[in-house]
Amino acid sequence: MRLFIAEKPSVAKAIVEELGQTGRGDGYTECGSDVVTWCFGHMLENVEPDAYLPDDVPLNGSGRKVWRAEDLPIIPQTWLTEPKGDAKQQLAAIGRLLKKASQVVNAGDPDREGQLLVDAVLEHFNNDKPVKRYWVSAQDSVSVKRGLAALKDNESYAGWGAAALARGRADWLIGMNMSRAYTLRSRRGGGQAVLSIGRVQTPTLALVVARDREIEAFKPVDYFNIVGAFQHANGAFRAKWLPKDDQAGMDSEGRLIDKAVATNLVASITGQAGQIIEHTETPKKDSHPRAFALSDITLLASKKFGYSAEQVLKVCQSLYETHKLTSYPRTDCDYLPESQHADAPQVLAALKKVNPELTRIIDAADPSIKSKTWNDAKITAHHGIIPTMHEGSASGLSAPEKNIYALIVRAYLAQFFPLHEYMSTKIIVQVAGEAFGVTGKTVTRNGWKAVYNEQPEEEGASEEEGDQQALPAVKKGDEASCQTASLEPTKTTPPSRFTEGTLLKAMENIHKFVTDPEHKKILKEGDGIGTSATRASIITELKGKNFLEVKGKTLISTQLGRGLIDALPEVVRSPVLTALYERMLKKIEQGEGSFDDFMAKQEQFIREQVAKANDGSVKIAGAGGVPCPKCKTGSLRRFPRKNSEGFFWSCSRYQEGCDASFDDKGGKPVPKVPVTISQLYKCKECGKGLMRRLGTKRPGKPAAPWWSCSGYPDCKQSYPDVKGQPDYSKR
Repeated sequence: MRLFIAEKPSVAKAIVEELGQTGRGDGYTECGSDVVTWCFGHMLENVEPDAYLPDDVPLNGSGRKVWRAEDLPIIPQTWLTEPKGDAKQQLAAIGRLLKKASQVVNAGDPDREGQLLVDAVLEHFNNDKPVKRYWVSAQDSVSVKRGLAALKDNESYAGWGAAALARGRADWLIGMNMSRAYTLRSRRGGGQAVLSIGRVQTPTLALVVARDREIEAFKPVDYFNIVGAFQHANGAFRAKWLPKDDQAGMDSEGRLIDKAVATNLVASITGQAGQIIEHTETPKKDSHPRAFALSDITLLASKKFGYSAEQVLKVCQSLYETHKLTSYPRTDCDYLPESQHADAPQVLAALKKVNPELTRIIDAADPSIKSKTWNDAKITAHHGIIPTMHEGSASGLSAPEKNIYALIVRAYLAQFFPLHEYMSTKIIVQVAGEAFGVTGKTVTRNGWKAVYNEQPEEEGASEEEGDQQALPAVKKGDEASCQTASLEPTKTTPPSRFTEGTLLKAMENIHKFVTDPEHKKILKEGDGIGTSATRASIITELKGKNFLEVKGKTLISTQLGRGLIDALPEVVRSPVLTALYERMLKKIEQGEGSFDDFMAKQEQFIREQVAKANDGSVKIAGAGGVPCPKCKTGSLRRFPRKNSEGFFWSCSRYQEGCDASFDDKGGKPVPKVPVTISQLYKCKECGKGLMRRLGTKRPGKPAAPWWSCSGYPDCKQSYPDVKGQPDYSKR
């Protein structure tokens, strides 16, 4: 028997559809001589730190061992894992199937974590059966068939699993030890908040704190632009003043700041005759937009639709996993493998059925065109996100799914149109000894930009191309008089605050925020901090722990977030160290680095940093927290709600028995709205009054109300809501 172990039920279902179902059992599906089973993501997790602490450590009110500086660092000699509570039944089913199997197929997602989560299950059961690897980045029928026909030796992916394991253990060591060490250090300084420190989380927070402080410290500089309105025999045009190298009144950044100089310049050229001293026409081409990496589509969706990073990831995952309309989303690559270019006719045919409104554009596409996006040399673990050959339906997509799917589809369609071509015209006119320059653009071939209904936001005109006004036909030596000149006062502007999209991009391009040339070079060659699969969750966690707050589309650091960054040593908050670790993980993944060496360095680092944290105390701004109104001794902490958007607050002494809980409004705790029992509407099963409740808010969908029986849990009857009343017909 060949046993497929999929990462999740949706992957198992896709495999079953191709193998052909012949039977069904508890936690598995039979497909002739093959059996397909599934995990629910990671089935095993590291045990709590308490398991590694001595038995004589005192217990708190909830039966957990109290945090003490003398117990740090916690460094397991033998790492222990245990089944997740909701995975025990399915894990047991996999164990029974493994005993019967003659061969196993690891069908985890095509990434580090996908490799590890199935390998971990196999190790848990001490599997000694031969193992193959199913590596597929899309769930459409064609991709699954190809993957089934091209199974490889699982051992060839061992480095991927080892890198994921190293990353997980390193994160555990840093998170568990540094969070406890600095929480205790803060408490010695009078703080109450439980602090959270992470290998990626903390440097990411430091980016936002640094940006916010840069904005707050920013002092605008006044300067002047001079624009002349010129008249040529063939038409009028506007041009911008070009200062001389030795121009008086300029600052070190090349800005004209002396108003007297600016005013005299305007007066000296107004009404004066001039001459065209330079005229060039240069044919130019705009390359095709590349496919989307996850960070790229997150940035665009955040800018265009205001979506959070977590929301974009969920939507992309749904398009891939549920609807099978797009390829694997957790990718840092925006290129495509050359071998998939031959699939273009089939993909275009599928797109026409899914998107009939794009028939005209699809019919105009030429699948023989091969853009530079198709480049095997640029492919990493995964290729860019593209549509699949699945002939599904777009009718069942939510609004966010439709929006993001449309972005992916158009980026793919653009690959099969010619280059965008235009003539770039440059004119320099001299008047009264001063030079003025302007550039213009005339489209000669629209090419791939015909795919877009309007200029795509990610494709703006470059600074080099100027304002792209329509220019008259001129030649060098022609006369052109300055009709008027205007003085345009302006101010320098501060850098923009981070949005979730731009912060995600900053994490990927962390080298741009490092000044040391050597570190910058190393980081530029790496993958930034975090991975495409984890960056969105890092941002969500920072918001949930009240280190970041959302204002409109922007992210702003809180007092607590700033206080934490100020209290940490540079080596902990700097992106350099964590990015270098990511590079080491990459080497482990490729079989070029040692897992043991990596962990030894981690352990040494933890011991050094914990020793420093245990010495003395620190007062952290914002760590006092919001006093708990119920127990009077704890402080309220903000947490993200599971499986939904939004947050709630609970007491830091919940382990000691305080069950205080509050809703969140604008980043602050507010009392929960009490649910009243209706005297008008009664449960048809038990006769008790009903309660109208607000359902869970989902991405792109409002929270829908519903009715439940006040007799719960004895009576579990519920009813849908119709115009504020329970619908008794639906029970």
